[in-house]
Amino acid sequence: MKKFAFLAITMTLTACSIPSDINNRQAFFELNSAEISRDTRRELKSQAEYLKRNPETKIVIQGHCDERGSTEYNLALGALRAGNAAHAIIHEGIEPNRIRTVSYGKNKPSHFGTGEEVWSKNRNTTTIVE
Repeated sequence: MKKFAFLAITMTLTACSIPSDINNRQAFFELNSAEISRDTRRELKSQAEYLKRNPETKIVIQGHCDERGSTEYNLALGALRAGNAAHAIIHEGIEPNRIRTVSYGKNKPSHFGTGEEVWSKNRNTTTIVE
């Protein structure tokens, strides 16, 4: 019986992790990587849950990079990040026609400055509600 109560509480808490809005939500990546980490997957799964509850919502996933590397490299990496994030959301049951992707590479940083603290914040995908 205790096991059942714990499971019910856990399921309730999990359901509460769905954000009330996903506009400008970010998922983060490691240096030179488009790999979906555990934390990134958790964020994208919560965005997918929001989209399931809001079937009229369409999104744009923007791929971003830090300032290091060439413009071409960062545009390609940003595209990979956005594409991988979109695939993770699609894998959760969201229709592909509700998602567009765009890469800004290093051309549209969300944080300005140099150093690892700033760079780590700019290695992301940002979800924009259309």
